Amino acid sequence: MRVAITGATGMVGRALTTSLLADGHTVVALVRRPPRRSETPGLEEAEWRPEQGRVDAVALDGTEAVVHLAGAPFGPGLWTRRRRALIRRSRVNGTRGLCRALDSMDRPPTRLLSASGTHFYGETGDTVATEDSPPGKGFLAGVCRDWEEATFPAEEAGMSVAHLRTGMVLAREGGMLRSLLPLYRMYLGGRMGSGSQYLTWISLVDQIGAIRFLLERPDMTGPVNMCAPEPISNAAFTRALAKALGRPAVLPFPSTAIRVALGDFTEESAFVDLRARPERLERAGYSFVLPDIDSALSDILPRPCPSVGA
Repeated sequence: MRVAITGATGMVGRALTTSLLADGHTVVALVRRPPRRSETPGLEEAEWRPEQGRVDAVALDGTEAVVHLAGAPFGPGLWTRRRRALIRRSRVNGTRGLCRALDSMDRPPTRLLSASGTHFYGETGDTVATEDSPPGKGFLAGVCRDWEEATFPAEEAGMSVAHLRTGMVLAREGGMLRSLLPLYRMYLGGRMGSGSQYLTWISLVDQIGAIRFLLERPDMTGPVNMCAPEPISNAAFTRALAKALGRPAVLPFPSTAIRVALGDFTEESAFVDLRARPERLERAGYSFVLPDIDSALSDILPRPCPSVGA
């Protein structure tokens, strides 16, 4: 296949590019600067300007699918009005601009996989969210809803569009896990608050596997939950990570301290009680490589860190 990717320099984008190239596919990285000649076989670049609704149609000619991953990272900290505007604009306006550009092509790609998030469901509590569940409340839920609606021009162009509602991606290369590892290695790991809130997660291995699965299934349109079949409480996640690292994690992070340190990110992410299941992926026959937290952490962190003095 010939696949175009936005956000190709991000954690998921890099892993997807590597996976596709390894199997002989051609990857066109969409960049917001003049394209450069790549020395990597099978890797090309094409310019796109989402704020202007422009894309290099010549470079994309013959491309069968687009995987749209670009967006400003959420990240911990104080979400000021400017920060919230950037989070929304980079996703909603960027997606709308890309889809309008694709719509203007004489021969647009036939498949679009557009990133979204399980934050679409807001806080679910004891209820398990599937793709048929309604949208939740909160800033991120609203962003995800508008983000998905921004693909309408691509649908109007006849493209087969799927929304990748992704949970927390676990990988050594980045994301929340990378931020937690130094704390655990210094014996400072612990559950967040009560630890009863559920986390919806997926390993990077299965995130890439599921994306590639969907590239081969243009009949799967609409929302697809990109998460492992076993959501886990924050307390259980803490125990599993401590075990994988060979470190104790008995002291909880006080809720007040976390709110001061992480700002609005806390309420929208760290303390959100969200359980989602990949109902459509499972029904379609996708087989998870790392379906539970122990197998995922064992794959990411093969060996426990030795104890001090060992």
